[in-house]
Amino acid sequence: MYRDNSLMPKEAVRLVVLGTLIQGGPLRYADLAGSVRHFLDRLVGPSLDLMGTSLEMLRYEGLIEALDGSGMEDNALLGPTAAGRAEFDTLIRANVRAPSADGLNKLVIALKLRFLHLLDTESQKEQVDNLVALYETELARLGDLKRANTASTGHFAAWLEQDVAQAEERLAWFQDLLNRL
Repeated sequence: MYRDNSLMPKEAVRLVVLGTLIQGGPLRYADLAGSVRHFLDRLVGPSLDLMGTSLEMLRYEGLIEALDGSGMEDNALLGPTAAGRAEFDTLIRANVRAPSADGLNKLVIALKLRFLHLLDTESQKEQVDNLVALYETELARLGDLKRANTASTGHFAAWLEQDVAQAEERLAWFQDLLNRL
């Protein structure tokens, strides 16, 4: 993890793999690899940062295991280990960084929402409350930028207004989700 306790790309991939297995149950190697690749490609597009984590490495680290005794060969049936479940719990609770253009934060937020229901209600509320705080901070940052650039010419002000509107919509959505939990 980064110093601010937010996920690095390889940890986001671990979260996808572990959450997929915990949520849906054991999967064959090929099905798991295909599911993870499809989710990542559709959410953030092709990314070299997200390609590096192999299922073999997760098995070597003791986070997943072959349940049918076949090792990792022959399209093994894979499931999470107790250590994998503990790692999932740590990763799902990681901080989210301020939004950036690289897509990693979008991925981390999507993963939190995809697997949020696997946590107890109090932990779900805590995670969503953290996302509410993230967008409140984002709106404060954007508001400060807007105030500092009131005399700006060109297209920056219109682009900034769009960013503010998106952050306001996301904040309202997360506040509504928090109220529903």
